[in-house]
Amino acid sequence: MQPKISRSSCTSILVGRKATNDGSVMIGRNEDSQTAWPKHLSFNARSEVANRHFKSKANKFALDLPTLSYQYSAMPEWTDRYGVFAEGGINEYHVAMSATESAYGNERTLAHDPFNETSGLLEEAMITIILPFVKTAREGVQRLGKIIDQFGSAEANGILFADQTEAWYFEVATGHQWVAQRIPDDAYAVVANQISIEIIDFNDPNQFITAPNLRTFVAEHQLWPTEKPFNFRRIFGTNDDSDLVYNTPRVWSGQHLLTPSIVQQPQSQDLPFIQRADYPITVSNVQRVLSDHFNGTEYDLMGADPVAKRFRPISVATTQESHVLQLRPNVAPNLVGVHWLAMGVSAQSVYVPFYSQGSHVPLMYQRGKADYSPSSAYWVFKHAGVLVDRDHFRFARDLSQTQSQVTTKLWQQLAATDQVYSNLSSHEEQQAQLDQHNAQVAKIALTGYQALISRLITKQTQQSPLNFKVDPNL
Repeated sequence: MQPKISRSSCTSILVGRKATNDGSVMIGRNEDSQTAWPKHLSFNARSEVANRHFKSKANKFALDLPTLSYQYSAMPEWTDRYGVFAEGGINEYHVAMSATESAYGNERTLAHDPFNETSGLLEEAMITIILPFVKTAREGVQRLGKIIDQFGSAEANGILFADQTEAWYFEVATGHQWVAQRIPDDAYAVVANQISIEIIDFNDPNQFITAPNLRTFVAEHQLWPTEKPFNFRRIFGTNDDSDLVYNTPRVWSGQHLLTPSIVQQPQSQDLPFIQRADYPITVSNVQRVLSDHFNGTEYDLMGADPVAKRFRPISVATTQESHVLQLRPNVAPNLVGVHWLAMGVSAQSVYVPFYSQGSHVPLMYQRGKADYSPSSAYWVFKHAGVLVDRDHFRFARDLSQTQSQVTTKLWQQLAATDQVYSNLSSHEEQQAQLDQHNAQVAKIALTGYQALISRLITKQTQQSPLNFKVDPNL
């Protein structure tokens, strides 16, 4: 029987609107869990259901929900046997949410406020009970905080929220203690399985929202000197050898890519939570961060040198999907949310730009179970990756050429649809255009990767161990 799903190794990024090239707010994350566990894409319609109720399949958490649910995109598991795990999406009010970045609180704080594993909130429920019911990122933070205050959390997590003006990072470190920080408009943050938020200014509610008794809890249990600046990371987080191998190198990698002018070390315990980029950040930059395996450095996991195995990179074989949720300015309302989705390993996949307010999911993005199937989008991208992995150095060029060609076509399709949409007047025509675009970008990506698979299989027929060279005259 398949064991329960446990998320433990995601990597996240949040970018403020003045830090980007076009004024977009962006959040993104790699969902890491297993090497073969398919994801689907879904567009959930606005609905009104009386007595709406959520009951977790992973523990005893249950919650009554509002009657009205807003439209939203999501990425659920292929099965809900262990929970929904919708992971991330954008709703009709242009609120984006990604959940979760698994984190770890320390034993000192958990001794006084343990997790409510029996009936507390888990990752699997978060998108489902939050995203369809909020109109701003700040509302998302507040709704999540109130639920944890009431029911407790079953685990430590980081949750990403964004709308067209703000990006927020929410961290829950113990059963009931949490903080959310607004990412400055001109900055970004990269997070990798650690408690990351640093100094909290309790006098600035525009930038920080916290659990109601956070300061009292820390003072009561003598967890931090009251005269020192309140450092959430130092109070609640970990600082051990596993962080130096598994977590901080990923934060260093992301910051190195976006802010190369600042010299830092991959094992530094003082990498800042908030960082400024050297240049305006594009969607492609964010995707590059989430696809990184220390490319071009001595730590490259694909390198021949044994030192390459020293640190855990951002993009790994256990990535099920990677998403960048972009909220664009200066476009028609239905074009604001672009749900960039890369199925499978981000370094070996491509980010497909789906309009989040679509109503029809391309068929192959609805398919895929635990066993391989060529009719599933997830498995198409995984299939290509597995074939490349047989001899990365031989087939890397085939992969990179496909990625470049497909990505160019996807960008062209996005630009063309933006233009066509602007000339449409009726709601029916506009919705049809969104759905047509989503079908087309899915086709572009899948056709490109199916061709790559065909090419790789053909080439690999030459690598059979049954090859035998004989005299050409025989």
